[in-house]
Amino acid sequence: MKESTGRVTWGNLPQELTSFVGRRRELTEARHALTTSRLVTLTGIGGVGKTRLALRVAEDSRRAFTDGVWLVELGELHDPDLVAATVAAAIGLREQPGLPPLTMLTDHLTNRTALLVLDNCEHLIDAVARLAEALLRVCPDLRILATSREPLAIGAETVLRVPSLTVPDPERTQLQGLPRYEAVSLFVERARSAVPGFELTEENMGAVAAICQRLDGLPLPIELAAVRLRAMSAEQILDRLTDRYELLTKGSRGAPTRQQSLRMSIDWSHELCTTADQVLWRRLSVFAGGFELDAAEGVCGGEVPSLELLDGVASLVDKSILIREDAGEGVRYRMLETLREYGRDKLIEAGEFTAQQRRHRDWYASLAKSAEENWIGPRQVELIRRLDREQPNLRDALTFCVAESGEADAGLQMGVALYPYWLCRGMSTEGRHWLDRLLEVELDSPERNRIRAISVDCVLAGTQGDLRRAEALSARGRALAAALGDSDADLISCLASASVALFAGRLVEAIPQFEYAIARYRRSGDLFRLTTALVGIAVATGVSGDEDRAIAYHEEILEITEEHGESALREYSLLALALSCWSDDPVGATDLLEQALRLARVVDDPLGSSSCTEVLAWIAAADGRYRRAAVLMGAVQSRAESVGSPTVLVPNVLVHHEEAEKRTRDALADAVFEAAFRQGRGLSAEETFAYVLGEQQAQAVQTPDMVSLTRREQQVADLVSQGLTNKAIAAKLVISQRTAQGHVEHVLSKLGFNSRAQIAAWVVEQQAHLSIQAHDDE
Repeated sequence: MKESTGRVTWGNLPQELTSFVGRRRELTEARHALTTSRLVTLTGIGGVGKTRLALRVAEDSRRAFTDGVWLVELGELHDPDLVAATVAAAIGLREQPGLPPLTMLTDHLTNRTALLVLDNCEHLIDAVARLAEALLRVCPDLRILATSREPLAIGAETVLRVPSLTVPDPERTQLQGLPRYEAVSLFVERARSAVPGFELTEENMGAVAAICQRLDGLPLPIELAAVRLRAMSAEQILDRLTDRYELLTKGSRGAPTRQQSLRMSIDWSHELCTTADQVLWRRLSVFAGGFELDAAEGVCGGEVPSLELLDGVASLVDKSILIREDAGEGVRYRMLETLREYGRDKLIEAGEFTAQQRRHRDWYASLAKSAEENWIGPRQVELIRRLDREQPNLRDALTFCVAESGEADAGLQMGVALYPYWLCRGMSTEGRHWLDRLLEVELDSPERNRIRAISVDCVLAGTQGDLRRAEALSARGRALAAALGDSDADLISCLASASVALFAGRLVEAIPQFEYAIARYRRSGDLFRLTTALVGIAVATGVSGDEDRAIAYHEEILEITEEHGESALREYSLLALALSCWSDDPVGATDLLEQALRLARVVDDPLGSSSCTEVLAWIAAADGRYRRAAVLMGAVQSRAESVGSPTVLVPNVLVHHEEAEKRTRDALADAVFEAAFRQGRGLSAEETFAYVLGEQQAQAVQTPDMVSLTRREQQVADLVSQGLTNKAIAAKLVISQRTAQGHVEHVLSKLGFNSRAQIAAWVVEQQAHLSIQAHDDE
């Protein structure tokens, strides 16, 4: 019995021994659910914090239950026949000879307003479900809050999945921003209990962030890791997390046995699974970053009927082994890395690891091949998005091809199939990485496969301006084709050689090779390579000044791409046409480039959009819109750098870039040009599209004068930009150091920044922006 706001309330909730961290959204959702549903079940994997959340929800809801809030701990109970008796004992009912525990409970709770917290129900799920249903039928004012690794699956149940704590990206950590991540806050709180005085610093923040990420934001392993600070540094803990189960073995003696180590907690989940679930868990662990149902069927189905596999996936979702997520186009499933690693260990123990990896590779190689075959078609955007989602799996499949003896030829074929995707998405670095490694490994692949891979590698190198490597690969491919005496291999190397000649500016050499390839591919029906060759020759003839031929090739490309609903290569055709006419017809060229940019946005092509924006910068400079030209130049620089490519792919038109930049710099003051250029560099891809196309979203891009600071905050920001410390700012403004610190925090909060360096950069940008406005007003 407890006193609360002058009323007597009953219950047995334990006192919290450690602070409760985060979970604001989950607390709100659970409290609201309890007002609308009589049974709320918090589900999630072991160690995610279901019990702790339930206890906080129960404590916060105590006032609504005049007859008590009662915790029933079922974790150490193993006999389902004793569930009702255990609940009765927890709420203080004494056994009565001849009276069944369920009858005792219903008699006692029928007219009472109470909350039962049934904790850790998963191993007794059927018995708990029967009890809950029986009680709720006859006790109208009773509510039940359950925690379980799977739902009770009875009528009127509201299921809330408890997610992992929020974690930062270790590659983008800012010290002042880290505490807003729940996982980091929990680690720091528990670290201070283990090592009084522990603080986040510039030196340890990266390791702490990485620890939280590698542990999937799961509270249990994070707390176990924090305890290790008694003997190790954060960096040493991170280094040893490669075998997280061995490291995280000691927890609180007061915790249930199954939660005293990470391994024991996951062992508990595994033991609760059926044999079929255990087999599927380990086989699904071969997926990286998630999977969709068709992939699960292809990799794990075998002789198992599709419906049975779907039931198995649903069972693992119910048991919190898999997480179901909406992926826009459909449903994806993912496994926390901690559970995936456990499953992979089981896969190795079962002797199935290599065979399952090969099935995984085969399925994703088939997906890549299907994307290549259907690239010139209406499914292009759908295929791009699917391959985007499957990047971790594609990389794992290619890693298998590199590492496993005798598998590199399959990797070469897979890389060739991914070529259209890599090219469209500006992923030349990615493609070159895999092809270079596979070409080094494979010695016995069929010559034509090797020539295809060399040709793809060659073109990708050319898109990044690495002409020395591209020329060497081109020569290697031609030599292999000549030695093979295969006309198809010769055609493959010819198209690659033409592309390299184009990137090198040797148009006279490139055009006849493109013509040869076009004639051959028209006969073969390979639409992707035919259209690629047509785009190449359209660029070459347009840049050479042969506008009529460029238009003719453009019309052919347009006919192919419109008939088949293709976007990516049509974008480059429009760009090629604009390149041939921009100086004589800037209005027409602008229209073409804007059409191309809309297509680039659809397929999310950074290289094509960068090239279109480059030509628009030339047009703006020629038209006297110098500030716009400078912004566009900055945007081009940023996009080109993001994919490792030069801002101008064909050196024959580099003179236009140089003339436009010179004209713009001469027209603008240095500070104005640099500020506009920085503004362009700072635009995201979507902001760049909006700016270039004049859309409303462009107005949403925040400029420095849109942030409202008080006069004192502006003074503080200016002093921060001068490098002054809080102490120096206090002395300068004749205020206390604490007040100065408060002003700095307010500035950081208003601007959405995490560091003083960002404030300094903002102040400089604000001053430049004012200079630009003054220049425009003139």
